[in-house]
Amino acid sequence: MRSDNVTKGAERAPNRSLFYALGYTKEDLEKPLIAIVSAHSDIVPGHTNLDKLTDAIKMGIEAAGGTPFMVPAIGVCDGIAMGHIGMKYSLASRELIADSTETMIMAHQFDGAVLVPNCDKIVPGMVMAAVRMDIPAVVCSGGPMLAGRYDGEEVSLSKMFEAVGAYKAGMINEAKLDECEQNCCPGCGSCSGMYTANSMNCLCEAIGIALPGNGTIPAVYAKRLQLGRKSGAAIMELVRNGITARDIINQRSIRNALTCDMALGCSTNTVLHLLAIAKEAGVNVDLNLFNEISAKTPNLCHLAPAGPTHMPDLYAAGGIPAVQAELAKKDLLNLDCMTVTCKTVGENIQGAHILNTNAIRPIDNPYSETGGLQILFGNIAPDGCVVKRSAVAPEMLTHTGPARVFDSEDEAIKSIYEGGIKPGDVVVIRYEGPQGGPGMREMLNPTSALAGMKLDTTVALVTDGRFSGASRGAAIGHVCPEAFADGPIGLVQEGDMIEIDIPNAAINVLVSEDELAMRRAKFVKPEPNIKSGWLARYARLVDGANHGAVMK
Repeated sequence: MRSDNVTKGAERAPNRSLFYALGYTKEDLEKPLIAIVSAHSDIVPGHTNLDKLTDAIKMGIEAAGGTPFMVPAIGVCDGIAMGHIGMKYSLASRELIADSTETMIMAHQFDGAVLVPNCDKIVPGMVMAAVRMDIPAVVCSGGPMLAGRYDGEEVSLSKMFEAVGAYKAGMINEAKLDECEQNCCPGCGSCSGMYTANSMNCLCEAIGIALPGNGTIPAVYAKRLQLGRKSGAAIMELVRNGITARDIINQRSIRNALTCDMALGCSTNTVLHLLAIAKEAGVNVDLNLFNEISAKTPNLCHLAPAGPTHMPDLYAAGGIPAVQAELAKKDLLNLDCMTVTCKTVGENIQGAHILNTNAIRPIDNPYSETGGLQILFGNIAPDGCVVKRSAVAPEMLTHTGPARVFDSEDEAIKSIYEGGIKPGDVVVIRYEGPQGGPGMREMLNPTSALAGMKLDTTVALVTDGRFSGASRGAAIGHVCPEAFADGPIGLVQEGDMIEIDIPNAAINVLVSEDELAMRRAKFVKPEPNIKSGWLARYARLVDGANHGAVMK
């Protein structure tokens, strides 16, 4: 056992004395030592319930013969960080979470870990650490928020951001804005649409590193606490059987996760995070694999913001096992992949089926024959960019329009709020990539403003930044190379015509190569936005979005 390094032998008497100072006993130190890495805090709605979940996990570990220790992890609330400098820290925090999780586990020589995240970057950050160290690990997230109610409909956070756009356009008054504000987020949990947090928690199930139910059991349900106790028991089985994170996360299980990603219509951020997890696992994945899997995977779900259903609806319809069972009907999954149940995917989904076709469509009647995400290539994005195809209006799947060019999100949102964007335009926001931002801010404010103003069916948005899973419309992000890395998006000028062809995976600025070469010869890179502190260090070391925006 790894923990023998801190508990066994006369030379470890000083180490043991410190465990006794914590109140542990000799008997406790004879058992496997299990870390519970918890992102509990008072600032993130998705994390406020993690103390109770951690208690349940402790009970499960103790009952199964282990000794649990809670250790902390940080977590940024993307919704609170949205629209200001705080969002520059969100994606960067993923690397801090991975590094600090590795630090706590290796420094104290834990035998295994239950990872307790819930929101956006915390989930992949913890999983990256687990596969990097290749230890036994189980993800047990905090669960999704219930849907709110506004104007007689179920809503979630995306509706709130869109309401701001509607208010700015004079479509609703201040009283209606306040009504939405007071009712869209009814309690704890990760915001209730298929946004990044819920996407990653569902994909943890799909990849096998979390128990069935992890992605969809609502945060306030007793079954979430029961899942915690089961996760505590599961980590002990993994430790006893010597099953580690890389036994579970490998080439085949990553393909399973990508397939479920396409069927569910997950956030575009999953592209960044699955690339990063694959890199830590030593698995070669590139953007072409996303298109390969998307081409043969039907899209079965249209959860918010793509449609009117929310995470509790997905749970009630059978959850991820029901989605997997549909995909298995067409041999789209590797059913023999090992999971943290110590059983295979095929064994886990035996008997699973759809309970409500409003939330999960049968595979013979999908929303589309292709997946929810599409990678586009062209002269504006030679190394690729990504769009959530399932959240694009049919009339915007192909679009040609004049570029409206902005060198920051702040400039763009000001123009949108002032009515400066017209139907047919293509909003280009650059210098918001991993290096140029730095931190690759999410563009939920601009996309939601456009949707709230009813422009999402006539206006496209292209950026080297990224989008929240709550964004909808022809929102094309992760343009690579980014402008700050001398990418051609930095050469686009006001009024250039941009042609978008999502079905054919293409995006191009309609300017000759000679003209682009002339512009490149005159190109002057701007000064970095941030010149000191953690973000300046991050900007110097981060790789491109097409490689997962990982630290070099």
